[in-house]
Amino acid sequence: MRPKTLLVSLFAVGLSGPAFALDDAGVAAALKQRLEGDRTGACLAVAVVEAAGVSRAYGCASAEGEPRVGAGTAFEIGSVSKTMVAAVLAQEILAGGGSLDDPLAAWLPEGTKLPDFEGQPILLRHVVTHTSGLPALPPGVAIADPANPYAGMNAKMLHAALGRVQLPRAPGTAFEYSNFALMLLSDALARRTGQDFEALLDQRLFTPLGMQGAYVDRRPEGVTAARGHAPNTQPVPAWTFKPGLAGVGGVRATLDDMVAYVQGQLGDAPEALVPALELSQQPVWTDGQPSMAMNWIIAPLNGRPVHVHEGGTGGFSSLVAFDREAGRGVVVLSDTALHSLGGLGSIGLHLLDPKVPLGQPRVATPAPEALMDALVGDYQLQGAMKLTLRRKGGALEVQAQGQPAFELGHDSAGDFYPLAFDALLKPVRQPDGSQSFVWVQGGGAMPAQRIGARGKTP
Repeated sequence: MRPKTLLVSLFAVGLSGPAFALDDAGVAAALKQRLEGDRTGACLAVAVVEAAGVSRAYGCASAEGEPRVGAGTAFEIGSVSKTMVAAVLAQEILAGGGSLDDPLAAWLPEGTKLPDFEGQPILLRHVVTHTSGLPALPPGVAIADPANPYAGMNAKMLHAALGRVQLPRAPGTAFEYSNFALMLLSDALARRTGQDFEALLDQRLFTPLGMQGAYVDRRPEGVTAARGHAPNTQPVPAWTFKPGLAGVGGVRATLDDMVAYVQGQLGDAPEALVPALELSQQPVWTDGQPSMAMNWIIAPLNGRPVHVHEGGTGGFSSLVAFDREAGRGVVVLSDTALHSLGGLGSIGLHLLDPKVPLGQPRVATPAPEALMDALVGDYQLQGAMKLTLRRKGGALEVQAQGQPAFELGHDSAGDFYPLAFDALLKPVRQPDGSQSFVWVQGGGAMPAQRIGARGKTP
């Protein structure tokens, strides 16, 4: 659920969707091919949902030691939680409790100051399509603990932050992913129904769909919370949220829970729930890219709409996608944050359509000497600090201004990465033949510009 553009680039390729079936062995083989030897050490739980049944597989990058994940393991699903907010909102709408054309202001406490654009208000349809114009995070709300960035935020802070926002454009005119907007909606739904968000999800989704291991804070008996990891293999703390704000990314679920969720999205849900799930899947914004339903991205697959959402927290990545026409869905859950490395799109889309390349594991490899020598130098990151790259024996090391130096590894995808923390250095060859790079960290990608001998950028 880090602020980022979700899956848009993954659907730039043309896809086709011939009918096919996979069993457990087939899913396990694909998982092994994609994951075995990956430098992140990630462990994944994967399922393909079809009318004929469900195929599952669990696997880790390293075959050594005891498996970290299994049927009773709950993963942080991050922003996939937002699709559950959509389902609850759809239920409210069908019950006569609101409309997508309601102003967001009507769902917030009286007196809350909201921005508009030349008199045009933010509507609920703008919130669930990420076209509200609200920024990714609430301005002026400090993140006290970067390892658990949402833990200190509460609804009062968010409402106050609205008064510090100036919309850059009319709502509904451009896609801009906003966790801020979804936290507001999550809290508004909890207030409207008079329940904390976990109880609301349990009553409206978890219990009806048989998602017995899904939870926010109250972990069911027999369920083990997975330990999250950074892509440098190091364990990281869990992310937590205030009760009303958990719809932005606070749900934890097992593979079987998410299988039941996808089966419900494909039509196998209690009769009373089907209309709400179907309403949440209907296109709401089609004036730009990506097309959006209610918190679902809609992407084309051989002329058919595929609904998809990725999620990511500090130590987890997730992907859920389904094709209603083909009657097929896929779930991929990782106990390692892989969003800075491209996420789970390659394996997820391959399992929906085998013509989509599966992708390869990122294996630690020696870096080319010429490339390392060409990268050595001083750089300015766009909007951030200065960095120095220098040789250290047979490797590169990076040092930010005023900070210690850190050794960089290199992988088979051609990228460098700090051995001590989560970031990525992606080399970029310039038009004049020189080398530069893009630094990826904390959900942002910052181009680097080389600083000349006199300390000035060209």
